[in-house]
Amino acid sequence: MKRYCFALDLKDDPTLIAEYRDWHQNVWPEIKSKILESGVKSMDIYLVGNRMFMIMDTTDAFDLHQKAAQDNADARVQEWEELMWKYQKPLPFASPDEKWLLMEKIFELR
Repeated sequence: MKRYCFALDLKDDPTLIAEYRDWHQNVWPEIKSKILESGVKSMDIYLVGNRMFMIMDTTDAFDLHQKAAQDNADARVQEWEELMWKYQKPLPFASPDEKWLLMEKIFELR
């Protein structure tokens, strides 16, 4: 199994953050299906203030670049992403084309 951790900010507006939470209690079924079909076994999103962390556990065969290409080619996924962008904003150090940023693991305790 592979694990990926990402970070992204929400716009610092309590009303928008509440709406974003609501959307994630009612994610479109086809979006959930696309995520699972790509090899993602589990996905969790955590929120503190307006900063989010997403943890994805995937199959060993999962390919992040292939998933991105599939998402870019899927009209419904793009519709969801456009809707979510109303609430999201890039991290201060992200490049203009980046959204969720892959985090580097720097510590592990087992």
